[in-house]
Amino acid sequence: MGTKVSRNDFEWVYTDQPHGDRRRAMLKKYPQIKKLFCIDAHFKYVVAAMVAAQVIACYFVKDMSWPWILALAYFFGGTINHSLTLAIHDISHNTAYGYQHAKWNRYFGMFANLPIGVPMSISFKKYHIDHHRYLGGDVLDVDLPTPIEGYLFRNSFLKLIWLILNPLFYVLRPLAVNPKPLTVLELHNAVIQVIFDGLIMYFFGYKAVLYLVVGTLISMGIHPITGHFISEHYMYTKGHETYSYYGILNLITFNVGYHMEHHDFPAIPSSKLPLMKKIAPDFYDDLPSYTSWCKVLWDFVFDPAIGPFARVRREIELEQSKMQLSNGNRHANGVIGSEVTKTHLSNGNGHSNGVLSNGKMLNGYHQNGVLSNGDSAE
Repeated sequence: MGTKVSRNDFEWVYTDQPHGDRRRAMLKKYPQIKKLFCIDAHFKYVVAAMVAAQVIACYFVKDMSWPWILALAYFFGGTINHSLTLAIHDISHNTAYGYQHAKWNRYFGMFANLPIGVPMSISFKKYHIDHHRYLGGDVLDVDLPTPIEGYLFRNSFLKLIWLILNPLFYVLRPLAVNPKPLTVLELHNAVIQVIFDGLIMYFFGYKAVLYLVVGTLISMGIHPITGHFISEHYMYTKGHETYSYYGILNLITFNVGYHMEHHDFPAIPSSKLPLMKKIAPDFYDDLPSYTSWCKVLWDFVFDPAIGPFARVRREIELEQSKMQLSNGNRHANGVIGSEVTKTHLSNGNGHSNGVLSNGKMLNGYHQNGVLSNGDSAE
């Protein structure tokens, strides 16, 4: 069914990712961007309201018929749960409490995780920092599909199946490509999630638990919001590896569509990303972007030039010496220049290779905001 994909391999490049150079150029021209390095004061309350909405929904679904439960899970619960995964994405960059309270962010991520039904907040953080450090890096960036995915899902019907199975690939791919040791915080995440699921089962019954979990699974497959998985980095325009979406669904997805902006400055809260685009329009207005995630999904399925292979991929040589902190947290290693100052906070939570002008901190953020290829404190 459908036209066979024309690509037989990834788009291999031999240059560094573009965001480090863009970051330095923007800060030089628009130093006022530094003012956007802050904590989003309203973010925590929005997340808490979404978690509460799902708990209330569990009360109402306990006596519903299955057709109504599935419909509610797709249109309402699944939408909220997918949005909560994007809140967890924001939290993974420590935008809820700042870098000086990294652990607070980790546990708040576990709280946002509750309605999703399965523990994922800490594991996501563990791999997502590598996505920013080593964007497109072979083996290192597990957001990249594996070669076997590219070879197997090569026509419209199979690409549709690939989209439906997307949650499965996101779970299994890191374990197959770049497995990492289980951490204590991941165990905490799992225990807290099991307790929450057990309480939902006890008070509202098994239908409520399935409503949460099924809503998560179907909202990560064929769903309008899942267009962001494809729009962010799949190469619809040759020579570009990160794209932004400026459509209305940003209102319910924590501005995840502002993805070029996010990779340029990962520490800026999602609510501030539209302001950054306004500050530096000459860095964004001429770039390819999208206004419809549904069209992105349609083109992915039916355009023979697009498929799992339509990603920029690069080989990255890791530094031999990686600074290890006494508590086991390590610095991010994405080096964007030849001169890098490595610093860490007094509480042992490390910062990535931030290029500092004076080493001072402002609300937990480096004043010049130049974080290497992504994240800061663990």
